[in-house]
Formats: sequence, structure tokens, C-alpha cells
Amino acid sequence: MISALTRLADRAARSPKRLWAVSFALFFTLAASWSAATPLGGSPDEHAHIIRAAAVARGQINGPEVMVPHVVGGIEGKFSETAVRLPDWYRQLPTQHECYSWDQEKPASCAPPLKGTGQTAQATTAAGRYHPAYYLATGWPSLLADGQAALYLMRLLSAALCSALLASAVVTAAEWRRRRNAVLLGVFAAATPMSLYMTGMVNPSGGEIAAGLLVWTALLAVMASPDPHLLNRRLARIGIGGAVLVNIRPLGLIWFAGAVFFALFLQERGVLRSLLRRKATWLWSALLGASTVGAMLWAAAHPDHSVIEVPDSLTWKEAVRQTLGNTMDYVHQMLGYFGWLDTPAPAFTWLAWLGVLAVLTALGLLYGRPREVLALLGMLAAVVVVPVLGQASQAEKLGMIWQGRYLLPFAVGLPLMAVVIAARRAPEGGLPWRRLTGFAVAALAVADAAAFFWTLRRFAVGTAGPWIPYAAHWAPPGGWPLWVGVHTAAAFAIVLLALVRDPEPAARGRLPEQDSGPRPGQRERVPVAG
Repeated sequence: MISALTRLADRAARSPKRLWAVSFALFFTLAASWSAATPLGGSPDEHAHIIRAAAVARGQINGPEVMVPHVVGGIEGKFSETAVRLPDWYRQLPTQHECYSWDQEKPASCAPPLKGTGQTAQATTAAGRYHPAYYLATGWPSLLADGQAALYLMRLLSAALCSALLASAVVTAAEWRRRRNAVLLGVFAAATPMSLYMTGMVNPSGGEIAAGLLVWTALLAVMASPDPHLLNRRLARIGIGGAVLVNIRPLGLIWFAGAVFFALFLQERGVLRSLLRRKATWLWSALLGASTVGAMLWAAAHPDHSVIEVPDSLTWKEAVRQTLGNTMDYVHQMLGYFGWLDTPAPAFTWLAWLGVLAVLTALGLLYGRPREVLALLGMLAAVVVVPVLGQASQAEKLGMIWQGRYLLPFAVGLPLMAVVIAARRAPEGGLPWRRLTGFAVAALAVADAAAFFWTLRRFAVGTAGPWIPYAAHWAPPGGWPLWVGVHTAAAFAIVLLALVRDPEPAARGRLPEQDSGPRPGQRERVPVAG
């Protein structure tokens, strides 16, 4: 049985193109399952992003500012939103989820159906200040369909774009010459259920997380496993992932800089010097620099004029105290906290994922050299400190607004760094890496499937309903058994990708389709992402 699974895994990874296609199909299935199994508007701020995407697709890049009263976390204020003109049913989206959100015992069946008159009307979105690139990419299906069909198509397109980035990360991990199973385990451990959930929504967080994972994987490959034949394509992945990361939100520049900083601690001797002599490095740096300048100019031209009535007691010291106290809540949110942060994953999901992350981190600390151990400890500290700094700098103006998913584009680097260190430094004949990877990814697959079923059950019958939602009050298109089966099958199919064998010693360094690199006088073909 095991040998048959191994042969199937090797067949899937026979070439980078095939591996990319298989990885894309599996990640898209996981993300699309979340797209179908979550009520429309049932994820954080999705209504604002849907309205923004539909408006940008119609050429409404900017719009007049409107101050809209809101209550967030018990704090009243007026939020700066952007007014746009859309079919009038879009105006229902901001309140459609309110009958069941923040009440786990209530199923989503209370949400009213979307109804329109065929007329256009003014709608407002809190995402009007965000860079339009993501919204242009995901909003155009709203021109092809109407109502629920348009919204599901937008979700599926967002899932496809994010899956392409995640598949490129898998291919990058599989290109390692030695112990590629360990590096693949790092990718799958970084793709938490919350990450996959966000990739299936109309929300730039999904693209931000997927791009962050690709940037980390490619950066660590360049620094810790240099290969001249693979360098150009790895630089392309860094450039593409970095451009997505930087252009989605202003925080993306900080996440990219942090990834570069920590990756430098793991570089092989002379790698940076060699990189700086490469024309492709300067080309992608220039493109990424231009993209960054454009993103910063956009952010500077679209300031936030929201006015929040933050109580005087919420000083920066109090914000630091509360944020430190919420550290485990943020960790849980990075692993799985669904809906409008009102549906935590089951305890098994958190324990399984934290257990795998703890083992990987321990292996990195055990086998790493002093400089690498310092970097890994620095990443652990950053996961705690960055939310504190971010919250304290904004609390007196905006209140306590931090969520765990905001850190995910950066935090995905922790398991990746740990497995890279362990894969490079562990002695030969030590750990059974393929077996460890297989069991670990299987545990993550069970944990992910449990989180999916638990969340779908919450939407179908509420947490007070029966364990098996056979009499579902709300059901996704096709019914809940279909999507539970599809998601679970895709989660366990991921285990096959983790069982890919290392190349034979004589073939190390040359992968299929890359056997000997370019011949003298022949230019290297540089694929962009796959």
C-alpha cells in the first residue's frame, strides 16, 4: 500500500509542470470548498471587498468619501468609506450576515435572500482606500452574472489566483536536492486551515497569505539551497509573490522586508555576493521597487479619515498589556477562527497543528547552527512582538483592531525556516524524514477536515444542533455531504505530495526538464511561476 502511494506521488511529481498542475488542483479544491461552504458575506468584511471588487470592475477606482457610523468592539465611531454606484442588491450585503454572526448557536438560514429591482443605487465600502489591483483581478465575474452566482464566481476566481501562488510554493519546495519531504512539510504546515479559508473568500487576506508563503519558500530556496540552473525561476517567484504582497496592503512591504531579513541568516556562504552579480536579481529588484513605489503612492493618496471614539483608558501601555494577553488568541486565529471570528476550530485542529509546529521548531533549534538558532528564536519572538507593536501604534486612534490573520503572511516563515534548518543540518541516517512527513501531513489533513466539517455544521444547524447536520437549516450549493467529502478527499490527497522521494544520488541537482541546464551558447528558458 505504502509503495503504491509512493509511486503515485512520484508520478505526480515527475515534472515541475505536472507537480504544479496537481498542486494547483488540490489547493483550488480545498479553497473552493470553503467558497461553497461559507454563506455569502459570512467571512470577515467580505461584503466590503465584494462591493469594492464589483465597483473596480466597472471602472470606479475612486469615489466620494462618506462617513458611516459603526460600532466595533463596543467602540463607536464614524468610518471613512467610499461611495460607488452598483446594482441595488449590493446594498443588502453589509447586513445580510448580522442575523447569525457572533451567535454560534444560530444557523445561517436566517439570512434574507438577495433581491434587486434592476436599478443602480449608491453603496459604500470600507475597502475603497485599498489598492485596486486585487479587486480588478477578482471583480470582473460580477459583469458576467448577477446575485449569488456573481458572488460565488468572484470567490472561485480569488481561490484560483491564490492556489496558483501556493502551487508555485510547492514546486519550489520540491526542487530541493535533499530531504525535499521536509521542506514540503513546511509548506503544508504553513498552509493552515485559516489560510485556506481566506483564499476561498473575496478578501485580499487570502492573496496576501498565499503570496507570503511563496516569497518565503523561494527566498529560503535561493539562500539555503543555491542552484544556478534554478535561480532565475526562483527570483521570478520572489518578484511575483513580492509584488502581490506589497500591492495588497501597506503592511506587505514590512512582511516582505522581514522575510528577506530572516532568510539572510540562513544563506550559504557567498550566495548574496553571487546574487548581486546576477542581472536577473537587479531586474526583479527594479520591478519590485517600482511596484512598491506605486503602492506607497496609492496609500499616501488615500488616507484613512475615520474617527473612532477610543476611551481615554486605552493608552498604548494598556494596548501592549491587552495584546500580550491575547497572544494565544491570535495564534488560534492564525490556525482557524472562522466566520466573523465567531467560529473557533475544534480543539483537535489547534492541538494537531500546534503539535506539528512544535516538533518542527524543536528540530530546527536542535540541529541549527548558532546563527540559525538565533534567527529561529527571532521569528518566534516576532510572532509575539509584531502584534504588540502594531496594536500599540494604532490603539489610541483605532482601538483594539488586530486579528491573527494579519500576521499570517509573515508567520508562515516560521515552519519553513525550521524545516530548512533541520533538513540541511540533521546528520545522514538520523530521522526517517519521509515517514515523519507522511504522518505529520496526515495528522494535518485530519485536523483540516475536522475544522471544515465543524465550521460547515455551525452554519448549517448552529453549534447547538445535532452533530450530524442531517436536517440542515442552511446548506451550501450541492448539499453539505458533497463538500465535506470533496474537501476531505483533497486534504488527504495532499499527503501524496509530501511522499515524493528525493532524487537518486547520481541525479541530485538535476530535476526532470532541468537535466543539464543551458548548453553553451543556449539561453535558459525561464518559466514565470510554475
